[in-house]
Amino acid sequence: MTYRDDTNKTTADATDNTSGDATDKTIAGAAALSICESLLIALNDLKIIEDKEARAILQDAADSHRNAMPGSSKPDEHRAVAALIDRIVAGKNSVRKF
Repeated sequence: MTYRDDTNKTTADATDNTSGDATDKTIAGAAALSICESLLIALNDLKIIEDKEARAILQDAADSHRNAMPGSSKPDEHRAVAALIDRIVAGKNSVRKF
């Protein structure tokens, strides 16, 4: 199944495996990261959480991936995710530094 996005380009639906599972997972991961980052920024802007709490949430997520590495069949993926989150915390891959 396909749909047209805002640019009127035809795009494969997530249920259509013709684009490949790896691509679908990459797109889903990027979307999830953007959504979560936007939520943390909004919560911070609204003074619901402080910078240090947002940083702690991100650090917990990175630690979860580091802790999952030993028993995982794909430890390199967990290592890469933890490294990406660490870059976000350091302000090197984010809209703004927490």
